[in-house]
Amino acid sequence: MAASNLAAKTCVPCRGGVPPLAGDELRNLQRQLPSWQVVDGHHLHRAYSFPDFKTALEFVNRVGEVAEQQGHHPDIALGWGKVEVTTWTHKIDGLTESDFILAAKIEELPGAGK
Repeated sequence: MAASNLAAKTCVPCRGGVPPLAGDELRNLQRQLPSWQVVDGHHLHRAYSFPDFKTALEFVNRVGEVAEQQGHHPDIALGWGKVEVTTWTHKIDGLTESDFILAAKIEELPGAGK
């Protein structure tokens, strides 16, 4: 599966000075994560649903652990029964492969399939 191939990679710190992903390169990565939306070619977004606040919070904590391990930190919104994750590479104000790697790793977390 393509998403698991991405999840096997490691996020690479962006030093800047590189263009954000666009065109075929962006579309090819997007196809590997069909549950995530590419918004305005600028960031990735996904909403998750949970049965209650506690389960949503547990998921947020797992996302935070992955983000720390990868050194790549998404915006996370937590509400009763829902979590929204948005990621992009701030250094270039757009998307890099690392954003897709992080999203793929999040997809593999317990509870992500809901």
